[in-house]
Amino acid sequence: MLKYGITYVHEHITIDLSGVKDNDDCNLNCLEATIKEFKDLYNLGVRNIIDVTNIGMHRNPSYVEQVAHASGINIIHSTGWYQERFLPDYIATTPIHQLADQLIMDIQMGMDGTNIKASVIGEIGTSKDTITENEEKVFNASIIAAKETGVVLSTHCTLGMLGLEQIQLLKKHHFDCRKAVIGHVDLSGNIQYILQLLEEGVYISFDTIGKENYLPDCQRIDMIKQVINAGFIDKLMLSMDITRKSHLRHYGGIGYSYLLHTFVPLMREAGIMEDHIDHMLIHNPMTFFTRSNIQ
Repeated sequence: MLKYGITYVHEHITIDLSGVKDNDDCNLNCLEATIKEFKDLYNLGVRNIIDVTNIGMHRNPSYVEQVAHASGINIIHSTGWYQERFLPDYIATTPIHQLADQLIMDIQMGMDGTNIKASVIGEIGTSKDTITENEEKVFNASIIAAKETGVVLSTHCTLGMLGLEQIQLLKKHHFDCRKAVIGHVDLSGNIQYILQLLEEGVYISFDTIGKENYLPDCQRIDMIKQVINAGFIDKLMLSMDITRKSHLRHYGGIGYSYLLHTFVPLMREAGIMEDHIDHMLIHNPMTFFTRSNIQ
């Protein structure tokens, strides 16, 4: 499923949350600017992007394929539903098994009337400080579909929290935690909590690199060093979670390349070994996504 090289494990190529957020900046629909940035990423060694834009985020598989074709980057598509505020109304009234069937169709047949198939279920999310009834329903449907198809799960933890509760949902339905990546956990800023997650066998992603309005990158780097020291470097992956026009270089943002141009040198300066950097960017994603039965 992946080509050998750097993988960004939690990104959005196009996403539209502007209706709920009442902010056009949240409608990331900048095709040419995105292609330009992705060509630059390719030249920096990026070979794979996991696009976790799903049904509730106004995904556009054909748009994504345009970016993949123009840039040369292998982009992996996802299916699923996001979190409560962004869930379609039918989630509340549709039986879990029918929701699971919809995900299975996206994986086995193709999404949104195309023959473009999803290979990941994600990002499935929980709200701040709570898991709503509908969010648990989405998790349950996602687990059914993932077990049926063999794909991996990618989650969204609002502000990095409730990862342990997400894991309990997975374990309740006997899902293999090695096939789940718990997302945004860097935003928690809580290394003891992060190590608790890792003890459960899941992968984690520090996937809001560069979003220093939430957490300084120096703190992310300090937590990475503690993850390494605790012996869990083989379970940590990195990404940026670009979601807004203003994140792109064309609009004055740091751009997708910040992870490689800025954050990686900062890790080196902090004494993080090259082998550990390669694990986070190359080897761990290869290992995790090959756990999927879809090749």
